[in-house]
Amino acid sequence: MPLKASLVSKAFNSIPPTKQAGAQIHAPLSATAEISDDTAINPRKLSRDLAAFRTPRVSRSIWEAASTLVPFAALMATMLFAVQAEYYIALALIPLAGMLLLRLFIIQHDCGHGSFFKNNALNKWLGRSIGVLTLTPYDCWRRNHELHHASTGNLDARGHGDVDTLTVREYRAKGRLGRFGYRLYRHPLVLMGLGPAYLFLLQHRLPIGLMKAGWLYWISALATNAVTAAMLVALGFAFGAAETAMVFLPVLLTAASVGVWLFYVQHQFEDAHWDTRENWNYHESAIAGSSYLHLPAVMNWFTGNIAIHHIHHLVSRIPFYRLPAALKAHPELAEYNRVSAKEAVSTMWLALWDEDSRKLISFREAKRLTA
Repeated sequence: MPLKASLVSKAFNSIPPTKQAGAQIHAPLSATAEISDDTAINPRKLSRDLAAFRTPRVSRSIWEAASTLVPFAALMATMLFAVQAEYYIALALIPLAGMLLLRLFIIQHDCGHGSFFKNNALNKWLGRSIGVLTLTPYDCWRRNHELHHASTGNLDARGHGDVDTLTVREYRAKGRLGRFGYRLYRHPLVLMGLGPAYLFLLQHRLPIGLMKAGWLYWISALATNAVTAAMLVALGFAFGAAETAMVFLPVLLTAASVGVWLFYVQHQFEDAHWDTRENWNYHESAIAGSSYLHLPAVMNWFTGNIAIHHIHHLVSRIPFYRLPAALKAHPELAEYNRVSAKEAVSTMWLALWDEDSRKLISFREAKRLTA
């Protein structure tokens, strides 16, 4: 079972916060919390210690990109040629291709954090290129993801790259229709089925949330649309429109659904951490509000170690391939907010933040509170 993220919160909340410019509040550096009988964690000190893993290695980054892109392209070509020849058994390769596409998205993600290459221009253009395959406009996604990192765990700044989450009181304050809509939205079939399809096929086609933020985001969305469309049209002429759709769409939706599931478990677990703005602290929320999803080694490869999410949120500039080394250097984090693959399934029914118990709970548990 995961150690309680709230232990960090209690240590911080016991010390009067110091207000900084803007909305962020930071506790003194001496704030610590016990995560075992003989170990204490100071999130800000830990972030400084983990900075040693921030430097990307150019040769390793090139290898990670090539060892993902080349097999992905080969699999897609194999399936397109086979399906055109009516060898539909090739569609059994869709899950594997989908996982490779997900890994490409993780590389795009690291480019967005400026952690894949030292050179910022290389990060941008690799990220934009991969965005054509993932149907994710790089500059739009990058800005929204920055806002997500800057506001994780802040109850007063929800809505940036989050799975919409209501508190128990907010849910009870809604009318019958509002509660029904929220319950429908939080149903696993919607979150993991319709949600990913809507997000990658429709929402990403426009700079949603950034419509008035400048031309960069319109250019990012529309240019990605245009290049993706050109690629698909070319494949349609070469292999047939139906055959191209039969291969590309299932691969994309496989990657999207697994990716959304990962993102869900990384922030939607029983001991997740939320605070109102006046009590919110960036470093505390970064680590306490993110899980460590313990996956088999092969899954860690396909998902780019993003399951080590508590470290990633605390120091987002660490390249994904250095996250295991960072975890090994700080073994106390191997049990912190740890969620097993089995436990991750049960998190799908958590839907409401209970302000009193400071836990995510299910609708059924929320109903018991009123009984």
